[in-house]
Amino acid sequence: MGKYLLRNLVQLILVCFGVASLVFMLVFISGDPVMLMVPMTATPEEIQNLRVAMGLDKPLWVQYLMYMSRLIRGDFGNSIRIEIPAIRLFLERVPATLELGVAGMVLATIIGVSVGIISAMRRDTWIDAIGRILALGSQSMPVFWLALMLIIIFSVYLKLLPPFGRGGIKELIMPAITLATYNIPLILRLTRSTFFDIIHQDYIRTARAKGLPDWVIVYQHILRNAAIPIITVTGMNFGRILGGAIITETVFAWPGVGLLTVDAIFTADYPVIMASTVILVVSVVVVNFLTDIVYAILDPRIKYG
Repeated sequence: MGKYLLRNLVQLILVCFGVASLVFMLVFISGDPVMLMVPMTATPEEIQNLRVAMGLDKPLWVQYLMYMSRLIRGDFGNSIRIEIPAIRLFLERVPATLELGVAGMVLATIIGVSVGIISAMRRDTWIDAIGRILALGSQSMPVFWLALMLIIIFSVYLKLLPPFGRGGIKELIMPAITLATYNIPLILRLTRSTFFDIIHQDYIRTARAKGLPDWVIVYQHILRNAAIPIITVTGMNFGRILGGAIITETVFAWPGVGLLTVDAIFTADYPVIMASTVILVVSVVVVNFLTDIVYAILDPRIKYG
């Protein structure tokens, strides 16, 4: 286990280094940031002064070394728009994204696992058909369309929920439902297929022959063995949520990391773009790494060399 952790820690560092380098190159080959920031009436002297102030007059490899040295210290520079450290802006938005992400993932997991279990236990019945229709419909539904429909129905017509912003439970309901709907199908299908494979195993037949009720068989025998692939998907999906529920946050004006990144892209705020991208990718990698560790806790048969 120790060798596994060390090896994956080294891989984590290499991935972070590669992502940081890729982000740097993509940002600066997309165009001259100075020309995107200055007004149309700027003189050549003003443009050059801004380029010198931002360190963009130096060779690219010098800029890269300066960028990496600051990155190691956790310094992404100041936001161009409001002259606040980019890392500070990012950290201020993290709680909102985590709140929305946890709510959406908990809701998706509860619905996906519950419907998946019922569909597997009642395969080829009308209950199973409803579960498959739910999975297909959720997978096919565009996120932005669902978000707009929820706003029209519950905010415009019924006037039950606020259409945008972050506050209490009411503001969280529609964004969480939107985010959960996108993640339900994969969890549902995986749970259904995994449970269906397990219920035909010999030890399940033995448990039924002993007269154990279905709920005991499900929770004490099937669920533990089916937990590993479900946790895998849940961990990967949560990593994607940490990567920014950009569409959901944008439609509902949810003040999270996704909305911050979109605003930074439209305003050419490169320090914020790089801070958001690098930290979010690292978060996804870390979540996947922690998911692997949970494997060994849930199933002692898994050994890492």
